[in-house]
Amino acid sequence: KTNTKFLSLALGFSAGVMIYVSFVEIFFKAKTILAADHVYGARLGTWVTVLSFFGGMALMAIIDKLVPKGDNPHEMRKVEELDSDNHKNRRLARMGIMTAIAIAIHNFPEGLATFAAAISDPSLGIAIAAAIAIHNIPEGIAVSVPVYYATGSRKKAFWLSFSSGLAEPMGALIGFLILMPFMEESKILMGIIFAVVAGIMVFISF
Repeated sequence: KTNTKFLSLALGFSAGVMIYVSFVEIFFKAKTILAADHVYGARLGTWVTVLSFFGGMALMAIIDKLVPKGDNPHEMRKVEELDSDNHKNRRLARMGIMTAIAIAIHNFPEGLATFAAAISDPSLGIAIAAAIAIHNIPEGIAVSVPVYYATGSRKKAFWLSFSSGLAEPMGALIGFLILMPFMEESKILMGIIFAVVAGIMVFISF
């Protein structure tokens, strides 16, 4: 049975941490970088920060739209709602590689968000990593339980849920290999990425 108290507390706590960190730390840091006199100046820098922030939200909204509702790890469902033959048949038809890819696409930006925050401030990175880790517990349940009911296999449920989590370190790795050299050289890119990350995290939280 679904432990709704645990689910709501875990999601609420992680959302609170991510929203606080996004607005108080990351968004402010982005604005500080972009609104500096030698970058864009106060007026234009503020506009670029705000637009980048909503750009991050738009990116996650598009990903949410592309990922089928049944495969979306951010669509929380009760365990009791999944125990039906119809749901099993639907899940079985959608199992396999496409499901894993859909989950990976959805979780990829979270790894990038953690990476960008940690580059800025390691203590900030730890706070975001902890919040996303808590957020991933009910998310892992949302991924693994439908697969278990679809296949009857605990192993498949575990490994698919596990692979969805691996998308986040992959996001961080891509950030390290591709974005890191540019971030070190360009204050503008760093500021924009921070603002986009803040938008991504706020969207995920809500």
